[in-house]
Amino acid sequence: MLELIPLRAFSDNYIWLLVDQQSHRAAVVDPGDAKPVVTWLGRHPEFTLTHILITHHHPDHVGGLVTLKAATQCKVMGPAMEDIVGVDQKLGDGDRVKVLGHELDVLDVPGHTLGHIAFYCAADDPFLLCGDTLFAGGCGRLFEGTPAQMHDSLQRLAALPEKTRVFCAHEYTLANLRFALAVEPDNPDIQVRLQVVEEMRADGRITLPSSIGLEKQTNPFVRSNEPAVQRVASERNGEPVAAGAETLAVIRQWKDSF
Repeated sequence: MLELIPLRAFSDNYIWLLVDQQSHRAAVVDPGDAKPVVTWLGRHPEFTLTHILITHHHPDHVGGLVTLKAATQCKVMGPAMEDIVGVDQKLGDGDRVKVLGHELDVLDVPGHTLGHIAFYCAADDPFLLCGDTLFAGGCGRLFEGTPAQMHDSLQRLAALPEKTRVFCAHEYTLANLRFALAVEPDNPDIQVRLQVVEEMRADGRITLPSSIGLEKQTNPFVRSNEPAVQRVASERNGEPVAAGAETLAVIRQWKDSF
């Protein structure tokens, strides 16, 4: 079983480190800054970094890639549809790669960026490395993609097993759930989750990983097909909007200025 360790970077990024204790090998996901990774490796010299996994091209996800590659000579895997210096193996939807003895399925999940990918491990304890597409309680801004693309991406992720652990790349959970409660003030699952997350953040604790099941209950963007979310979006829009992509478009615009 792999251990997933969060390395903090910048103000709210998490660089996920995948560790295999038996083989003393490690992989890292979206290293926007090389320093946290180099520091960890320096404190654990018995480990060798063998892979870097990249979900999309934004600087806070790739800024440390070249430095780490030069220092460790690891293999870099990233999205085929994005131009990222240092990527050795370009990946697209349906590809399967083996990392630290585990098979990871590559999923195209555009919306935040056009070429964004996610990595899914369908093991007994499944997990998802989703970058900035799906957040705990939210989703990424639509910098390049369309609401329809983001909707399709989120619904695809929501179809994964509910027990799938979700490892996203930012500590946005508290702000996301405050917005989620504004969208669905009568949703008891959001109410409870927000209280728990408020306590966790007050103690300085990480709120990740989430799970697919939890996101289906509490994430307004995953829930854009739900009548309650559609109704609020229509009220916000001043005229009816369809469930799904149209609803997501309205609440994403609302969230951008919330």
